[in-house]
Amino acid sequence: MAIIGAHALLYTSDPNALRAMLRDAFGFKHVDAGEGWLIFALPPAELGVHPADGPTFESGVRHQLTFMCDDIHATIRDLRSKGVKVNGEPKDQGFGITVMLGLPGGVEVMLYEPHHATALEGASR
Repeated sequence: MAIIGAHALLYTSDPNALRAMLRDAFGFKHVDAGEGWLIFALPPAELGVHPADGPTFESGVRHQLTFMCDDIHATIRDLRSKGVKVNGEPKDQGFGITVMLGLPGGVEVMLYEPHHATALEGASR
């Protein structure tokens, strides 16, 4: 038996708006599991394991979903043009340049351009 993938969940007070944004603004491929319940294919992913201490953990974050990009400024321009809320301006955090995206129903995800090596196949870093 092998693990064949991962299934991530976003909880939102406005699932229809968030599904529409992931479909239309982010352009994620999807299937309709019935009654408009869209399941999205995500870009290639990697998994990092962080220690359970420090400011992120102490702020209440236990698990985090981030979207990676090659050019954060171009990606922000594109997403803003499609109605995605970008909270603030990008900041260099050392490990990469980050900004938070405000998605429908109070969902926040990080967008970042990594400065470190990635485990993604074909990654240029």
